[in-house]
Amino acid sequence: MIRLTCLLPVAALALAACTPAAPPLPDAPPQPTLAGEWRAKPPQPGEGGCFAHQTRPAVLETVTEQVLVQPEQRDPATGKVTRPAAYRTSTHQRIVEGRAEMWFKSPCAADLTPDFVASLQRALKARGLYKGQAHGVLDPATSAAIRAYQAPRGLLSATLSTRAAQELGLIAWTE
Repeated sequence: MIRLTCLLPVAALALAACTPAAPPLPDAPPQPTLAGEWRAKPPQPGEGGCFAHQTRPAVLETVTEQVLVQPEQRDPATGKVTRPAAYRTSTHQRIVEGRAEMWFKSPCAADLTPDFVASLQRALKARGLYKGQAHGVLDPATSAAIRAYQAPRGLLSATLSTRAAQELGLIAWTE
């Protein structure tokens, strides 16, 4: 005689096998970008908020190449090289992207209180970008951490942008 208590686990397993599979997980969200946050024209009069202004430096590329000075010479009868080719090294730089002025929204100076900066430092530290104490002073280490956070997202600046502050959870999203 089979006991009812033994049949319950077997029935539960059978029903579990009949349940549909879980839906697939969604693709990872796109990496946030700050590339569209800066613009080449200054803000218009009456435009709300505070803006940072910086000069984006030119991007240069150094190119090194070997230039043939004298071709090799071969013996016409045997085809053996009698004198190898001579080369010289030529190095020059070229501009990949020109220098440009850029403006972007940033927290106003009055908002950069010691408490706000300490929260910023903690947020950057949690992401492994800031190594110091959360002391509330906007020092060079904090600026370097801001740049390290923003640069991979397309904004090469040590000045905190409003969008980066929103991403870090320091400012409420208004859009």
